[in-house]
Amino acid sequence: MNISEPLISWYLQNKRDLPWRDTDDPYKIWLSEIILQQTRVDQGMEYYLRFVNTYPNIGFLSKAKRDDVLKNWQGLGYYSRARNLHDTAIYIDKKLDGNFPSTYDSLLDLKGVGPYTAAAIASFAFKLPHAVVDGNVSRVLSRIFDIDLAINGTEGIKTINSLAAECLNREHPDLHNQAIMELGALICTPQNPGCNICPLRSHCLARRRKTTSMRPVKIKKAKQKLRYIHYAVLENENGIVFRSRIEKDIWQGLNDFVSLEGQEELSPIDFAAHLKGEFEGMNIDRVPGAPEFECTHQLTHRRIEAKFWRFRVSGNLPKGDIYKLVERDDIEAVAVPVLVHKYLRKSGWV
Repeated sequence: MNISEPLISWYLQNKRDLPWRDTDDPYKIWLSEIILQQTRVDQGMEYYLRFVNTYPNIGFLSKAKRDDVLKNWQGLGYYSRARNLHDTAIYIDKKLDGNFPSTYDSLLDLKGVGPYTAAAIASFAFKLPHAVVDGNVSRVLSRIFDIDLAINGTEGIKTINSLAAECLNREHPDLHNQAIMELGALICTPQNPGCNICPLRSHCLARRRKTTSMRPVKIKKAKQKLRYIHYAVLENENGIVFRSRIEKDIWQGLNDFVSLEGQEELSPIDFAAHLKGEFEGMNIDRVPGAPEFECTHQLTHRRIEAKFWRFRVSGNLPKGDIYKLVERDDIEAVAVPVLVHKYLRKSGWV
């Protein structure tokens, strides 16, 4: 089935004006693709422009401080993307003399780059014939060919990948890939697709068989896990104590506070006793009667219920590699998860 010609023709007339489409610079294309993983275009645009302005090439990003990169990423979530971004920039700058990999296989060697991202960079920057397959592409192809296999199951993934490669315009892989993704984003949407104005409506088997609303088929995701976190905001006359999240867990590389997890409810007396037992020589001068702030934070596979307790302390504060006292004027520069930033704003720290 030849869908590429009407697809590209439609795209050239209807595409959105997005800054990463005006370049074949692999650095900028890579940057946009990493940002747009798990992120909507309207949300990612601000971050893309910020990164391009702050780090205009791979050398600037390579030489940046990790904390600054994470701070610029703050609010996008999935912070492993930012860490991989920084690690990859250092690798390309130092090990490859600043030369961006230019083949599909060499792109796959980069941290944080999987088959989709490698195909996107290879086709957009180097015009190589590799088909991209993301959620939009999977949805379009599942409807065009009326695929009744789950697109997130093993057989469904193989089928969609095979069809994507078969349909690819090998002379203009960049335009074809952009076009089919754009069609999924603007016309062949999950709900209420614009079938009557779709350039591929005459090719679409799901439209012909009236199965559009049943495509794509997906395996249901597991239920979210619930995680309780009680934060101790340790305050003295100079500032508050932050903790660096060095463990391999959510928000690795960011900063939050001393915490106690696992209990839905916690009495202030018990929390204070835990803190005194944990940090020898630290005096607790004021024990809060209740949390200063509570919030629910949604992640893909878990929901976090967080409570922030503000303790006034003196004496020996927590110290070492993971704890640091940050003065009020410097708090804004600390890279923190979104829920911690909500607390800092709500409580007047920033």
